[in-house]
Amino acid sequence: MSKFLSLEGIEKRFPIPGKEDYIAVTDVSLEIKKNEIISIIGHSGCGKSTLLNMISGLDAQTEGAIVLENKHVQGPGPERAVVFQNHSLLPWLTVYQNIEMAVKKVMPELTTKELKERVEKFVSMVNLEHAKDKLPDEISGGMKQRVGIARALAIKPKVLLMDEPFGALDSLTRANLQEHLMRIQESVQNTVIIITHDIDEAVLLSDRVIMMTNGPEATIGEILEVKLPRPRDRVALQSHPEYIRCREAILSFLYEKFAKEDE
Repeated sequence: MSKFLSLEGIEKRFPIPGKEDYIAVTDVSLEIKKNEIISIIGHSGCGKSTLLNMISGLDAQTEGAIVLENKHVQGPGPERAVVFQNHSLLPWLTVYQNIEMAVKKVMPELTTKELKERVEKFVSMVNLEHAKDKLPDEISGGMKQRVGIARALAIKPKVLLMDEPFGALDSLTRANLQEHLMRIQESVQNTVIIITHDIDEAVLLSDRVIMMTNGPEATIGEILEVKLPRPRDRVALQSHPEYIRCREAILSFLYEKFAKEDE
C-alpha cells in the first residue's frame, strides 16, 4: 500500500496567559496507509483527541504538517468524516433524514433516485431499516451510534475518524458495534483512525496500534503491528498467540513503562 496520510513533526501548543504555553503533543510523525485501521491509545491527557481534531481539521497544529494524498489539511473537509462519542444527531430529524441531510450537503449532484438509493444502502448497512422513520429519542444509544457511523460513511470519506465512539456503551452493545464496524470497513474500504482506552478493542479492530506517552508533551512511544488475519472473530481470537502477544505488549507499555503512580 502506498503513502496516503502523513503526520509530519506535529506539535500542538495551547497559550496560557501569563505562563508558558502548554504543549499537548510534540514531534508526532506517522504515515498511515490507505484502507488501514489504526487505533491510538494512551492514558487520559496524552493528546489522543487533540491529534484527531488536527487530522479532522477542527483544530490547527502549531508546528508540522498533515498531508492527505499530497494535499495539506487546512480545515474540515468531506474527505474526513468524524464520529464522536456523542452521536451528534439532529433530534428533529429521523434516522433516514439525518443520513439524507449529510449526503445532500456533500453530494448535491445526485438525482432524487440516486439520493434515496444511497441513503437506503447505508441504513441497511447498519441494519436500521426497521428504525429509519424514528427520531433519535426513540432509539437506543447503540442504534444512535450506528446512525452516526452510517451518516459519516454515506458521504464517502477517505478517512473515518472515531473519537471513542463506543466508550459510553455497555459491553454487549460495544461488541455488537465493533462487529458492525469491521464488516462495514471490509465493504467500503476506507482508512479508519480510532481513539480508544480499550486494549481489547484496539487489538481486535486494528492493523496497527499507536501508543502515546503521557502528557504534557506527549508523543508516539511505540507502534505495534497487529498480524491477525481478517475477518476476525473475537471469540476465536481470545486464545490466538498473536492476540495475546499484542494485548500483553500494550499492557506492558501502558502499565509498566508509562503508567502514572497513584497519588
